[in-house]
Amino acid sequence: MSLSFEESNSDGCEVNAIHQLCRALQLSGKTAAVDAFLKQNSRLNVQALIDELIKQIEKHNHAYYVLDKPHIPDATYDLLFALLAHLEQSYPDYVRAYSPTLKVGGKPLSKFTQVAHREPMLSLNNAFEDDDVTKFEQRLKELSGEAELDYNVDVKFDGVAISIVYEKGIYSQAVTRGDGQVGEEVTDTVQTIANLPLRLRNAELWPYDLLEIRGEILMFKSAFQQLNQRQAEQGLKLFANPRNATAGTIRQLDPKIAASRPLRLFCYGAVIPNEYKHTLKTQTQLIQILQELGLPVSALNTQVVGVNGLLQYYHSILAQRNQLPFEIDGVVYKVNSLNLQDQLGFVARAPRFAIAHKFPAQEVLTRLLSIELQVGRTGAITPVAKLEPVKVGGVVVSSATLHNLDEIQRKGFQIGDQVLVRRAGDVIPEVLPFAGNQRTRPIVAFEIKQCPVCQSNVVKEEGEVIYRCTGGLVCPAQLTQSLIHFASRKAMNIDGLGDKQIEQLVQLEWVQTPADLYRLQADKLLTLERMGEKSVQNLLAAVEFSKQTSMARFLFALGIRHVGEKTAQDLSNYFLELSVIKQATLEELQQVPDVGPIVAQSVVDFFSEPHNQNVIDDLLAQGISWPTPTQRSKMNTGHLFYGKTFVITGTLHGFSREQASELIQSRGGIVTGSVSSKTNYLLAGNAAGSKLDKAEKLNIKILDEDEFNRLLNN
Repeated sequence: MSLSFEESNSDGCEVNAIHQLCRALQLSGKTAAVDAFLKQNSRLNVQALIDELIKQIEKHNHAYYVLDKPHIPDATYDLLFALLAHLEQSYPDYVRAYSPTLKVGGKPLSKFTQVAHREPMLSLNNAFEDDDVTKFEQRLKELSGEAELDYNVDVKFDGVAISIVYEKGIYSQAVTRGDGQVGEEVTDTVQTIANLPLRLRNAELWPYDLLEIRGEILMFKSAFQQLNQRQAEQGLKLFANPRNATAGTIRQLDPKIAASRPLRLFCYGAVIPNEYKHTLKTQTQLIQILQELGLPVSALNTQVVGVNGLLQYYHSILAQRNQLPFEIDGVVYKVNSLNLQDQLGFVARAPRFAIAHKFPAQEVLTRLLSIELQVGRTGAITPVAKLEPVKVGGVVVSSATLHNLDEIQRKGFQIGDQVLVRRAGDVIPEVLPFAGNQRTRPIVAFEIKQCPVCQSNVVKEEGEVIYRCTGGLVCPAQLTQSLIHFASRKAMNIDGLGDKQIEQLVQLEWVQTPADLYRLQADKLLTLERMGEKSVQNLLAAVEFSKQTSMARFLFALGIRHVGEKTAQDLSNYFLELSVIKQATLEELQQVPDVGPIVAQSVVDFFSEPHNQNVIDDLLAQGISWPTPTQRSKMNTGHLFYGKTFVITGTLHGFSREQASELIQSRGGIVTGSVSSKTNYLLAGNAAGSKLDKAEKLNIKILDEDEFNRLLNN
């Protein structure tokens, strides 16, 4: 990994030292290397190093989070951050109040403090139709006497409003909107937000010690989906929408929780001293200054003229809405002139000079007609709500996921209920309970007992919320994925049988269980696209060759949940016979090294399913076999390969290098990757290369495939 850093205004000493320190940290992976370097270079000014690191990290944060144009790789950034954290830990007196390391979160608070806003955080009046916007401008023209009006326009973020204060360019306080007059101080939580600068850039552009900005905190759609996925995996409550997740995160007493959730900030205004309005004349100029101060502003903020400009902007943003990375629920129009804003003033709790033009409803009431079950490729069973079709956010919705059984019980859904359907952007429609339901019948718990596709047993592991089908070898919903795994290199290793071919075989219903792979006929395969005579012969040969395997490979190929290569080998070594594993109890399985209760239960569930047993019997009837314990014992002690060290190189034709390696090991041999004086045999295929040259120099016995086969079967 190469290290690259931004140029600095310093004399170069600190930049060079940082480069060397990062290099030492990268190569050793230990902070002791940093301490050793500083000891050897005792004249270095540590405070200057820390300040230069902060400057570089701030620059890279701005490029990454605000400009979306990172200057350095993530790995280099991580080194800079790790170096700063270590220096601050070693020299705590040198820690700056605006250090980027403070974003990781401090100590939890015991409660939130109420704080009065210096100026009220008012809400906006709403427009819902184009005609409302026309009337809005007519009123402004009448009040102002202007024949034509300029506007600053922006999207209306669906997040949490926030007031943030900087003192002498340094972040000092954050307060929620609250009731508009008084909010809660959330300074420690907000400072963890990645794109919030803790120190302003070009601070001289704001000629006052105090800057109070107004903005919106939100969570991007992708981050929201990842957060809910983590919540589901941990069995925790899911958030209803990104705004709900944002509000819950901001009000965390423990800032470390907020730091673990990727929030973003967008600034749309500031409290402007009256005397500064003579210099700063428009809302657009204010946004530009906020941007130059390093504060994140919306790239969709712009300037338009007249009602036609307003409506064109509205319909343009509405068309883009679903493609935006964050949620919005409308657009905001503000008279651009700050002096005119003052003249127009306020009415009740809203300004006259601004209005929010809201988008069509994204949450609509409908009825839950039924709950159906869908089975995923891995056997996960998901309940799906079937709804009376309803138009939400411009799209007709007739079904939506209910996630899992626990969610159904928690939300109390019953067939026939009225429910709220919420659709936001590209997010899958969500079903929410409706408080106005009148219960006319007793509540019946929704249950999942059998797979709706193959009727196999259904299990839910401890600590999980997902139910899974146990019929992995027969369930049509899982068949393609099961076959891809079954034929993979580390399983049955059917060379030449790719994912696309498997999908085609399943679609044609030629293969309905793994055993059907061993009944494939050449005449049928020749009718497939891109399958010539040679390809068919090679595929059938690979299928035939895969019949000679090991019990560990066969167990792994069955796709038993939680049973990987190592566990399959451990089970094979411990029980020796497949029939014994099939009958093993939970207690017996847990006697195997590294097999715990979850793995043991998964094995029991798999082999207790009659459908799976039938497929296994069918596979064995097709000729799949492996050496018995007696045969293995004889091979390991009496074969020529026993105790001999092999190296395999070049391209083999009769089998793959992995298969050759397994054949050697099954006869007691050892396979290594490099030639040495301890190597007994080199198995050389075509294009053997340097390993062949080295073996010849060391007078090591070289085997071609024919001689290897002769010795193998001796």
